[in-house]
Amino acid sequence: MHKIYSKTKEELSIEFWIVTACIVISFIFSMIDQVLMPINSTFSQSGSVNGVIQYSVSIVSERFIPILFNHLIVYICYLFINFHVAPELSKKEVPSRSVLYIFFLILIAILIGVINVYWAALLAIKILLVLFSSERRSAENRLYFESGFLLSTWILILCCMYVLSAHPVIKIYALLVIPMGFLLYMHAVYNLIPVIIHRRWRFSAYFFRMLGLGIFSSLILFGIVLLAVQSGGVQFAPVVIFSPNTISVKQLLTGQQEEAYMMIAGLGNFLTILLLVVPTAWSVYKIRNSKKEEEIAVLKTELGKSDANLNFLKSQINPHFLFNALNTLYGTALQEKADRTGEGIQKLGDMMRFMLQENMEDKIPLSRDVDYLINYIDLQKLRTSISPQVSIEVQIEEQLNNFQITPMLLIPFVENAFKHGISLQYPSHIKITLQTNENTLYFDVHNSIHHKNDNDPEKLKSGIGLQNVKQRLALIYPDRHELIITQNAKEFFVHLTLQLAENL
Repeated sequence: MHKIYSKTKEELSIEFWIVTACIVISFIFSMIDQVLMPINSTFSQSGSVNGVIQYSVSIVSERFIPILFNHLIVYICYLFINFHVAPELSKKEVPSRSVLYIFFLILIAILIGVINVYWAALLAIKILLVLFSSERRSAENRLYFESGFLLSTWILILCCMYVLSAHPVIKIYALLVIPMGFLLYMHAVYNLIPVIIHRRWRFSAYFFRMLGLGIFSSLILFGIVLLAVQSGGVQFAPVVIFSPNTISVKQLLTGQQEEAYMMIAGLGNFLTILLLVVPTAWSVYKIRNSKKEEEIAVLKTELGKSDANLNFLKSQINPHFLFNALNTLYGTALQEKADRTGEGIQKLGDMMRFMLQENMEDKIPLSRDVDYLINYIDLQKLRTSISPQVSIEVQIEEQLNNFQITPMLLIPFVENAFKHGISLQYPSHIKITLQTNENTLYFDVHNSIHHKNDNDPEKLKSGIGLQNVKQRLALIYPDRHELIITQNAKEFFVHLTLQLAENL
């Protein structure tokens, strides 16, 4: 495993230096092309003193700085992709929003002509390689993968338009309308539809909102083209030098087809949004949601089997008789002054009452789930109190709010901690903290790790399991939770934040 990692790191280093060398060589040749070649024209315009030609100092400000700026932007974009985007998309957690900002930076740089066609194509290929080489694909980071894929697709379409010498009207469509369509598609799938999908007239609400966005975006593009045409081309960056290899708004709006440009920017964008983006975004979301519903159905089937087993157990046990028996044992323990035994019986009774009654509800008060959690921890403390090497630290705030939570959502993390983190023969520790701030629950479990022996019967028992909890969180609390699980050779860490709703 170490050799694979070292080899990958070495390949990345080689790639970095190759790209750096290519950009430096490109800069040198660009300087030769832009400065040394037209030097004769500079001679003819320069004066001479005592036979010595006086060069114009404007060469530095008009050519050297713009060329340097262009190549620096390309290099910075590559560094961002290689050393920030790639690691972020490989993380187990949700990538940082800065990935989207980097994609937006590349888009703007191409629009204003800072990055020429060839470098843009190489950046697009680099993004695709990063996306397809990453193994951390999930519903949580789908936004970032899809954004990178659409950006790369748009860049490659522009490059094809340039290589094939497409008509300027087609280039305007590819340059302005396609990215606007991609942006509205992303907004619809990840922001708009999830908000209105549970409404009664959801498609109508979706359609008319997208219709409004289509009109608004068309007016923006129409205004940009109109302003550019009236001003004879738009200059976005005064330090940028526009070469023939650049596809930019300035380069394309130098022709005499103003009406066609404005028609494409206005009506073309509106029809694209209405006929392509609106149905595509709706269909994509429905297909993804149907897969999610299938996962929910499978999970409900599995939980249904557990419910059937639990109902069978409840039918075999008379709860009234069970709790009377536990109360009798509790009273006997107190009479015999067996306080620890009595305490354990009482907590066991509370836990069984929770399991047989409240665990069947979809949502319960957070305070009740916390009480069950505390009872479980206290029982485990009774078991481990015989070993002075075991340290259990609990910081759980009393819940005096009206928050609701799905039952048995927190206990698997604590069960896992006691199962793998406690050894009566070796030093062990567990730290559990739970607190709420406004409507957010913060839950942390930190424990040591002790691996079970192969002949230990507890090794094969998994209980509810962390994987089941992850599925329940993804299905019941989508976009309302953050679960971070990390471990090293000796310790295991769980951090969960959960957005809760109050019982109104």
